[in-house]
Amino acid sequence: MSACGSNATLPAGWVAQDDTLANRVILVTGAAGGLGRAAAHAVMRAGATPILLGRKLRALEKVYDSLETASGRAPALYPLDLEGATPRDYEDMAAAIERDFGRLDGIVHGAAQFPGLQPADQIAPLEFLRTLHVNLSAPFLLTQACVPLLTRAADSAVVFVLDDLERVSRAHWGSYGVAKHALAGLVSILGQEWESTPLRVHALLPPPLRTALRRTAYFGENSLELPEPALMDAALVYLLGAAAQGVRGRVLDARGLADVRLPTRA
Repeated sequence: MSACGSNATLPAGWVAQDDTLANRVILVTGAAGGLGRAAAHAVMRAGATPILLGRKLRALEKVYDSLETASGRAPALYPLDLEGATPRDYEDMAAAIERDFGRLDGIVHGAAQFPGLQPADQIAPLEFLRTLHVNLSAPFLLTQACVPLLTRAADSAVVFVLDDLERVSRAHWGSYGVAKHALAGLVSILGQEWESTPLRVHALLPPPLRTALRRTAYFGENSLELPEPALMDAALVYLLGAAAQGVRGRVLDARGLADVRLPTRA
């Protein structure tokens, strides 16, 4: 399951400080979703400026308002539909980030698409390709477009979000399962290619969380019994900051945090 070497865990007692990510600019994809929204709040509390990327402007604006209310600082918005975006769109996005901020210090790939559990022979071909694209091709192309900015920083990080590979190898997980397996391989490849650069590659393996994707896959489960995505706050900030130098190219297994319950954040 690890991308390169054994899995890592969040160091015992590690706590993000208000300046852990001070002055950094972090792009968060899927920022209106459960994990993306939590990531945006976490990096802003740690001193960074989040760029909220998502396909629905109104949903992004709600996250924007909640961040501004909570911190007194304004994040940035970048509406973009990963499903239909082209390599040129990602290049334009990177150019806009450089123009507006002059830097980029990290990416959290929080966007995901899961069409539901289906037998393989019933998956529509375009749906299979669409799910592969959003979960695998789009994160790669977006990251590739941002590499010049990321490697210009003294220290930068890209965090890909995995799923339990044993679980998504089972029947009916379709293109989502295929994409998550390929994503783990991509983390290993990129981690080795960029190991001598300022750009770190990480993967986060979260426990089951209270998200829309989880509800789609386990519709009979009581999602209120699961921890909220904010449980991943410390792990995400840790991976984005310089403290994670020693675990570059590896999977941070955060499933051991699942017995923690955090309050809902506005």
